[in-house]
Amino acid sequence: MNVFDTLKERGFIKQTTHEDEIRDLLGKESVTFYIGFDATADSLHVGHFLQLMAMAHLQRAGHRPIALLGGGTTMVGDPTGKTDMRKMLTVEDIQHNAECFKGQMKRFLDFSDDKAIMENNANWLMNLEYIPFLREVGRHFSVNRMLTAECFKSRMEKGLSFLEFNYMIMQAYDFVELHKRYGCKLQLGGDDQWSNIIAGADLIRRVEGDSAYGMTFTLLTNSEGKKMGKTESGAVWLDAEKFSPYEFYQYWRNVADADVKNCLSLLTFIEMDEVERLASLEGSEINKAKEVLAYEVTKIVHGEEEAKKAQEAAKALFGKGAMAGSIPCTEIAKADIADGMDILTLLTTTSLAASRSEARRLVQQGGVSINDEKIKEIEFKITEDNFEDDSLMIRKGKKVYHQVKIG
Repeated sequence: MNVFDTLKERGFIKQTTHEDEIRDLLGKESVTFYIGFDATADSLHVGHFLQLMAMAHLQRAGHRPIALLGGGTTMVGDPTGKTDMRKMLTVEDIQHNAECFKGQMKRFLDFSDDKAIMENNANWLMNLEYIPFLREVGRHFSVNRMLTAECFKSRMEKGLSFLEFNYMIMQAYDFVELHKRYGCKLQLGGDDQWSNIIAGADLIRRVEGDSAYGMTFTLLTNSEGKKMGKTESGAVWLDAEKFSPYEFYQYWRNVADADVKNCLSLLTFIEMDEVERLASLEGSEINKAKEVLAYEVTKIVHGEEEAKKAQEAAKALFGKGAMAGSIPCTEIAKADIADGMDILTLLTTTSLAASRSEARRLVQQGGVSINDEKIKEIEFKITEDNFEDDSLMIRKGKKVYHQVKIG
């Protein structure tokens, strides 16, 4: 099967500049393509993961990915989807974040023997001379047309800085550089990048006189149209230190029934016949599909060993109520509970609540249990008697578990 058809069947493709031409190109030759990743944090997240899965599908079909780190573009900040200007990061922070991205990307793509390329747009953007760049590249951009782009239009009321206004031109220039250096013909990205992608393809045609193409992917959303990859505590990161493999497994184990097929299609390599079978399960049987989803996604991101540990921890927890080693854990000193530790302090210490007022609301709403017993009073104190084998289990809501051990 042409990989274009594979991506379409699995639900990746949202928009294309030239659908028939792109499909023909991917069917008859090895195509060098790229996706850009601005280094705005020290870990990739679930939104990036969807794009890395698309890159992996293309690489498996014989095409060559370029993972472009945004060492230069992150200095400016993409205004897309933001109501205010992004926080300005230092050069050192951006370099650190880019190094973190490098390590994570190597889990998903094969960079050996030139099968994939990792580049950084700081290599050309940071050394540009302003006036020559304006004359050679800026003259090809119509301000009137740029202002109609969704990434800028949504910011016009609150204000768009001239710094951010340059972002589209910089991303378009990235495509030109990658075309010159590596013969890159295709730029991919999330659908929110459509305006930037078509600007790059158009710039190559104007400057180089060559054909270039763009394609966007659907954003990872649930059945209600809301972006997935967020929890009460923040983003679902791919870094095990920021979001543990157990928490990661539990996130996918707890998706809504209506989202199982979409997640299996986009975030695993399971054949579509099996995806259809799993997604068709009804009632309590759908939980089997969710367990497959959670295991497969955790295996891809964190490795088979961590996926097995998370799966076993979940089974132990929900099957027997046992204390399982892969569940997030906080150690406290015995001295801290000698006179009793109030439940609000415990919730903030374990980061299950961001503040005492949030912890108070959780208890008052019946959202906190200790060892499967609901806590009803905000004055409740934890003592050594609550621990069995120096361990206790807190449950927040129905699905968030946290283990506390006496150190």
